[in-house]
Amino acid sequence: QVQLVESGGGLVQPGGSLRLSCTAPGSISRIYSMGWYRQASGKERELVATIISDSGTNYADSVKGRFTISRDNAKNTAYLQMNRLKPEDTAVYYCHVAYISDSTLLADAWGQGTQVYVAS
Repeated sequence: QVQLVESGGGLVQPGGSLRLSCTAPGSISRIYSMGWYRQASGKERELVATIISDSGTNYADSVKGRFTISRDNAKNTAYLQMNRLKPEDTAVYYCHVAYISDSTLLADAWGQGTQVYVAS
């Protein structure tokens, strides 16, 4: 199974910053979008941010102005810079990639998740 490798979580004080990274395997060469979902304890998974080819970026209202998503195409990697973190940002963050398979079908892959904990 295809799985993304992500890292960058940790413990941070309110107002601090973290940068998450997510790397897709080289076999995924036609990426349509990359992004992160997050799931807080006892809550449903929600979309945080995406970066889309030939388009732009999208952010959840709760993180807009604080988080920035970017891509390094040569490294097959996306980054989520998280600034001015708040306790409500505490969650497990899961990277997600939507891509075009060799059969020209839309497929997706997930990272293992990384814990972000913002102290209060």
